[in-house]
Amino acid sequence: MDNLTHSIIGFGVGELAHRCLPPEATPAQQRTRHRLLLLGCALANNFPDLDLLLMHGLPAPLSYLMYHRGHTHTALLALPQALLLLALLWLCWPAARALLKASAAARLGLALTVPTGLALHLLMDYTNSYGVHPFYPFDGRWLYGDMVFIVEPLFWAAIGVPLALIVRWRWLRVMLLAGLGLVLLACTLRGYLGWPSLAGLTLLALSVGWTQRRADAGPHRAAGMLLALGLSTGFIATQGAASQLGRQQISAALQRIDPAAQVVDVAMTAFPSQPLCWNFVSVERNEGAGQYRLRRGVVSVAPHWLAPQACPAGLREPGTVLASTDGVAALLESGSVSASLAQLRALQQSNCSVDAWLRFARAPALVGQQLGDYRFAATPRGNFTTLDVAEAQSAGCAPPPAWGYPRADLLTPP
Repeated sequence: MDNLTHSIIGFGVGELAHRCLPPEATPAQQRTRHRLLLLGCALANNFPDLDLLLMHGLPAPLSYLMYHRGHTHTALLALPQALLLLALLWLCWPAARALLKASAAARLGLALTVPTGLALHLLMDYTNSYGVHPFYPFDGRWLYGDMVFIVEPLFWAAIGVPLALIVRWRWLRVMLLAGLGLVLLACTLRGYLGWPSLAGLTLLALSVGWTQRRADAGPHRAAGMLLALGLSTGFIATQGAASQLGRQQISAALQRIDPAAQVVDVAMTAFPSQPLCWNFVSVERNEGAGQYRLRRGVVSVAPHWLAPQACPAGLREPGTVLASTDGVAALLESGSVSASLAQLRALQQSNCSVDAWLRFARAPALVGQQLGDYRFAATPRGNFTTLDVAEAQSAGCAPPPAWGYPRADLLTPP
């Protein structure tokens, strides 16, 4: 998940905690607690990404692939991160330190929001297709939610609008709300959002904004933020159900197309704020032929409502119809790669850099002397996972983290 969204979620949870706690003894203490819980939870929601400072010892792109979403994204290291953040807030903020000495409510709020922020960071990173391994070193396997696009504007609208409305200065409220509207419009014009999605986000923003205004004027002060977080949770659940449905449809279609191949995985990447449209990368193994195949494309989980050709163009590659439902296109294929299982297994055994790279790759595309994770083959700036096999071998190796192999099912003969 992008850090803007992590921050917005952190601010939202901090605001909810502040509104649910009893008021402080003085207005000054109340303002300090408000700022403390907002900042503490927002920082906690971003703290695990400090692993970007830990990249070392491996040639590109291995340092990024091995260490980002690495040790700081584990449950075991959540506690020391929480203690470090609490210590920094205590040492660097005299007013907050004085408040925490005097107020049990402030201590409770901070004790709840900082661990919650760290947990939410891991949870939100889990929801997309990049993956996390939160139970390392007890379990080094990658876990993928395949639910939410890595930059999801629904959270901006659902949580950002109530947050903007509580800002004290009117000119800043207007700027924040206008900025959000312009960003959503720009995303729509560039083809990253569909016009129906923009209309839905606008309606959602109006609903949570109206609820927030009502809450500020009445006794139910937490109603606006509760609605915002509830809608966000419901959206994630809807995306999860749609992702599972799409994966089942893709697996069944590919099995019909090639009965000799086994579909071992389908990585699902959501379109922003559009539960019907999904990019996918499938992994098929044909042990008898000694080959594996990767396919990339677009699926609509309800093609009679929205054909995959009508999904937002900014995130959809041109493709050919791979499967249809009652004559209506359901799957488009935009690319495929086939490679030798024996060659991939031999490279893992003989090339330490390839072995390290395979601890990340969920869809290992082997083309000539280059490996690239097929999930990222269509990123605008090129595939950041690309590894030149010969160059990486000559660069030497350092021991990589002991993450599990996402494609152990390809690397180990049955």
